[in-house]
Amino acid sequence: MPDLKTILVTAFLAVQAGAIYWAASGERVPAPPDLAKLAPQFGGWVQVRQESIDAATRSQLGADRLLSRSYFHVPAGPFANLFVAWFGSQRDGTRQPHSPKVCLPGNGWIPEVAGEITLNTVAGAITVNRYVIHNRGTRAIVLYWYQTSRRVIASEWDAKFWLAVDALRDKRTDTAIVRVAVAIPPGRDAAATAAAEAFARRIYPLLLANFPR
Repeated sequence: MPDLKTILVTAFLAVQAGAIYWAASGERVPAPPDLAKLAPQFGGWVQVRQESIDAATRSQLGADRLLSRSYFHVPAGPFANLFVAWFGSQRDGTRQPHSPKVCLPGNGWIPEVAGEITLNTVAGAITVNRYVIHNRGTRAIVLYWYQTSRRVIASEWDAKFWLAVDALRDKRTDTAIVRVAVAIPPGRDAAATAAAEAFARRIYPLLLANFPR
């Protein structure tokens, strides 16, 4: 016999699917953001590289807009990588953000620490996921969150809840996943975390201004 948690999760997903299906006929898919217009320089961070994303990866992710950039904090570092995948619609259930909780281990990255932190930004406080990960001797701090023009969400389950709410109330299911990664030099965990947090505080308002209202 299935336990109560399984029953509740199944019921919730059924309600979510029903809400999205009901809203699908009148869905208002917004115009996609122009991620290329994100500032190449801000708060001491300077863009040093824009990574290309191959066709196979683009097809696998299924996003309507993708961005992968590396920034350097002058004058002495560190580097920060920004990844954004924006989805205009999630109504068919197949084109949704891939959770780093699945993708990171699937690519060989092993979590050491997982939790949530709150960052104060000029556009308001946001709660994001914080991971410390390692792979073959390389360690990194990763911050990630789900973002729309309406809110920031850390929890995957909260994201599913708000997807249903937005589908019913606003006839919209657009969202983006935002990931910030900073390599951790030996013995520099605190410095790398501070750099990742500083970058996230700066990039969140810029993304907020770029995403469709």
